[in-house]
Amino acid sequence: MGFVYQDERFADLQLLRYRLNGFDELSLRQKKLIYYLSKATLFGRDITFDQYGKYNLRIRKMLEVIYCDETIAHDTADFRALEVYLKRVWFSNGICHHYGCEKFKPGFSVDYLRSVLQKVDARKLPLKSGESVEEMCKELFPVIFDMQVLPKRVNKADGEDLVRTSACHFYEKVSQQEAEAFYARMKQEDAGNETPVSYGLNSTLVKENGELKERVWKADGLYGNAIRHIIYWLRKAMEVAENEAQKSYIALLIKYYESGDLNTFNEYCIEWVGEHESAIDFINGFIEVYGDPLGLKGSWEGLVEYIDQEATHRTQTISNNAQWFEDHSPVDQRFKKAVVHGVSANVICAAMLGGEEYPSTAIGINLPNADWIRARYGSKSITISNITDAYNKAAKGSGFKEEFVVDEATLQLIEKYGDVCDDLHTDLHECLGHGSGQLLPGVDPDSLKAYGNTIEEARADLFGLYYMADNKLVELGLTPDKEAYKSQYYTYMMNGLMTQLIRITPGHQIEEAHMRNRALIAHWCYENGDAIQLVKRKGKTYVEITDYEQLRGLIARLLAEVQRIKSEGDYEAARRLVETYAVKVDATLHQEVLERYKKLNLAPYKGFINPMMLPVLDENGEICDIQLNYSESYAHQMLRYSSEYATLI
Repeated sequence: MGFVYQDERFADLQLLRYRLNGFDELSLRQKKLIYYLSKATLFGRDITFDQYGKYNLRIRKMLEVIYCDETIAHDTADFRALEVYLKRVWFSNGICHHYGCEKFKPGFSVDYLRSVLQKVDARKLPLKSGESVEEMCKELFPVIFDMQVLPKRVNKADGEDLVRTSACHFYEKVSQQEAEAFYARMKQEDAGNETPVSYGLNSTLVKENGELKERVWKADGLYGNAIRHIIYWLRKAMEVAENEAQKSYIALLIKYYESGDLNTFNEYCIEWVGEHESAIDFINGFIEVYGDPLGLKGSWEGLVEYIDQEATHRTQTISNNAQWFEDHSPVDQRFKKAVVHGVSANVICAAMLGGEEYPSTAIGINLPNADWIRARYGSKSITISNITDAYNKAAKGSGFKEEFVVDEATLQLIEKYGDVCDDLHTDLHECLGHGSGQLLPGVDPDSLKAYGNTIEEARADLFGLYYMADNKLVELGLTPDKEAYKSQYYTYMMNGLMTQLIRITPGHQIEEAHMRNRALIAHWCYENGDAIQLVKRKGKTYVEITDYEQLRGLIARLLAEVQRIKSEGDYEAARRLVETYAVKVDATLHQEVLERYKKLNLAPYKGFINPMMLPVLDENGEICDIQLNYSESYAHQMLRYSSEYATLI
């Protein structure tokens, strides 16, 4: 199967590679489709950088000029620190951590940066019209060096103005209150519409002359140059589409990019989610809203994929039984779908990652996000097999489980069932969890505001955890026996209570939605029953599960409450649940976990280097094959992308 080259490590990051298994068996038409879609994926890169922070693109370009300048000494401590900083900027699409969102602290000085900028060719620097190098430094240096200036990309601290205190570039000169009121008025004016748009999804909200306005991301609007390049390659993809339905939804995506009309985006989502015949699919656009503290604005992302036929049998078994899972869920009958529509699920191989999905990517995705489209037309879920395979291979022999798992019997349980159950929980989360349940009539999908993402991820995880222990999974051949689920219960609770703390800076609280979700579930179950204990063995803390059956009952209770919160739009209950169980960090336990993890010499975060796709031309100049090359280094790829796919600076 797949392979992993552990290419490079720096800071808290490790770069891996993923293999395109089965690519050589695809037809020439399919290879060309993947190639064209991959180009469309890579041309969105600068959009993500700009969305993640107003100054990111200029800082990246400035540092790249220094990094490539041969007149500057590369063998100094300052240069090496600048190199690490630049590599982190590449990895995170900006100057804030890709997961924790806190701003990076440079390991080089203001004086050093100013001195090397005086040596480089000023014509290569990202200077504004008429701007001097010193004027550029005056603007950018506080952003880089002052930890009080734009300190977090996404701030979710309760009681603060989340818009003004977040460095993400979705709002300009706008407060949280103004933004929420602006979109509340939009929704009120559209009240009663049974097919609402995702308000604010594809625009920057700005205040000009005291008036709030949306600057829409479209071909002749904001990010227009990048979007026009994306459209060009989508048109090329249309020429080799696998069927008319696929050609039609690509055309709708182009129409949406050209117009910026969110009604057209709805039309695209409906056609996309209804097409199931093609082996190749893709995500391209302003999709997930985790990067916006208000959960409205879509960060740009791209992914090209093709079906892993062998592994897809597992997900199709799940999706074929979607109605059974919905009917037997432990939630209130009012919140269940009477009829589950159009749930499809595939295991896929990633062929190209871009935007928010690069270099760090999800292992499972469920779309579209609009609740009413899910309810009427269904959803598409994917689990990414070659990415999961790369993660699993990188984890083998690391010593992590041996350090943190409570005893040998539990460790053997995880070794026996862990990989199977990890994949299965991801499938249940994406295939069924996100698509389960329904909002009550009249409930605003955005009513949970800043807590919406955490509650939604908790809902999907709880759904998966609840059914992991169900005999139905053994009956369907998805788990080998009635004991298998225990490996997932243990690793999930260990992660939520302890080991995910390796990703938190000392003194910080939990901010990221997925981490909050896991903490919420684990801490709620720990504090509302006695199925889980924290025990001391030889001075070390471990998670011990004493009653797996009781734990499943606790998961059922929490799932019922989380679904109620979602279905009723109960903001105050969501706030209490998240703030009580999902945010705070025990400083003593945190320090212990960090010290134990440090001894393992592991990188807590991993990302990927994309394969190079090289078109082979025949004597007539036509593409006759697409060759793959896995040898490109991380720095070379990033510099090449900054050159080949530069659209906004």
